Amino acid sequence: MSRSTLGLLERRLLFVTGKGGVGKTSVAAAIGWLAAARGLRTLVCEVDAKGNLADFLGVGPLQFDPVEVRPNLAAMAMDTEASLREYLRLNLRVPLVARLGPVARTFDFVASAAPGVKEILTVGKLAYEVRERNYDLVVVDAPATGHVIGQLASPVAINDLVKVGLVRSQTDWMIELLTDADVTGVVVVTIPEEMPTTETLELIDRLHDETDIDVASVVVNRVLPEIFSRPESVVFDRLRSAEGLAVVRSELGPAVDEVVDGADLAVRLRRSRVPHLTRLREGLGDDVPLLYLPFLFHRSHGVRATSVLADAISDELGH
Repeated sequence: MSRSTLGLLERRLLFVTGKGGVGKTSVAAAIGWLAAARGLRTLVCEVDAKGNLADFLGVGPLQFDPVEVRPNLAAMAMDTEASLREYLRLNLRVPLVARLGPVARTFDFVASAAPGVKEILTVGKLAYEVRERNYDLVVVDAPATGHVIGQLASPVAINDLVKVGLVRSQTDWMIELLTDADVTGVVVVTIPEEMPTTETLELIDRLHDETDIDVASVVVNRVLPEIFSRPESVVFDRLRSAEGLAVVRSELGPAVDEVVDGADLAVRLRRSRVPHLTRLREGLGDDVPLLYLPFLFHRSHGVRATSVLADAISDELGH
C-alpha cells in the first residue's frame, strides 16, 4: 500500500493517538476545530472515556448522539452498547428497542468471549458515518498507543473468525475503507521527550507491521520556542558570564540575576529537547509528515487553547 499524497484535512477519517499525557485530545479537538473553520462538516468522537474532549470544545458532557458545538462541528462520546443497538436497528431491521434487551444483557459476555467485538462496534460506527457521507471529516480521539492497534485491527480480527454471512460482509467494507490511504489515516501525537519519542517510533513500526492503515502525520506537541537567534545567543552567553553580569548588575541591581537565570533555564530546556526532535525526524524519514505545535503556557483547558492549536496546525500545513 502506497502512502497517500493527500494533506491532513483532505482525508475523511483520522484516528488521533499517542502516549498518555502528550495532549492527543487537545490535538484531536484542534484538528476538528480547524476543519470546521474551513467549512468541512466535521465530527469529533471521544473514544477514551477518561478523555476531556468536552473541555476543549467548551461544552458539557458528551453523549452517543452527536451535538453541534459550533458551526460545522459536532461532537460525541462513544458508547459501544448504543453502537450495538444502532447496528442492529440499521442492519437487522429490529423495530423495537425493547427487543434489544436480551442482546444488550449478553453483550459483555460475547465481547469477552470474542476478541475485537467492542472495538469493531467503535470502528464500525465511525466508518459508517464516513461511508454514508454524513460528515466530510470524522476525527477520532482514539485510545492511547497501547490499545489503538487492537482497535484499528479489529475488522481483520473478526474477518479471521467469521468467513461468511452478514458480519463478514460488514467487515469487508470496513477493511476496504480503513486501508484506503486517501480516506483514512492515523495521527500520532508526541512530545520532545525520551519515552514519548521511543513509543512513537515503536507505534509507527507496529502500524506498518500489523495493519495496512496509513500514518497521516506525527504531531510534536509542546515544542518550546527558541528564545534567541544564533547571534543573540552569542550576546547572551557574554551577558551571563561573570564579567558580563558584574557590568549589568552594577547598573540594574541584583534583580538582573533572576532574569538571566530564567532565560538560561528556558534556553537549556529548549536545547535538551533538540536531540529527541532529531531522533524523531531521523527515525521517521521522509515518509511521514511532521507538524510542530507550541507549548501553551495556559493553566487550564478550553476553547482558547483549542483555537490557538488550530491556528498553529493551520500554519504548519502552510495554507
